Amino acid sequence: MRKTQLDLMVPIPVRRAVRKLGQDIRDARLRRRIPTAVMAERASISRTTLNKIEKGDPGVSLGNYANVLFVLGMAERLGDLADVKTDTVGLGLEEERLPQRIRKSPRSGQKSKA
Repeated sequence: MRKTQLDLMVPIPVRRAVRKLGQDIRDARLRRRIPTAVMAERASISRTTLNKIEKGDPGVSLGNYANVLFVLGMAERLGDLADVKTDTVGLGLEEERLPQRIRKSPRSGQKSKA
């Protein structure tokens, strides 16, 4: 197998994750008994692009992956990938930045004069 420049730029964990996504998409298509020609037509992509998606090609646009997931009825899950509620690193960093204590400002204790 020939390595392209894109293959060399994509980190190994990313390649593995995209390859798994492609295999899962293929399995979902087969479970639904959708032929490649029909799937490609419904997703508005070529059969070649669908083949690349099912092989986990990281060079295929996210939009094409999203269209295929939509055809499979799985598009809503795509929006949850980077959901703030599941971002443990981000939530941890945010928690570290919380103030240790909150001081009352001098102005907040004064009564307003009308």
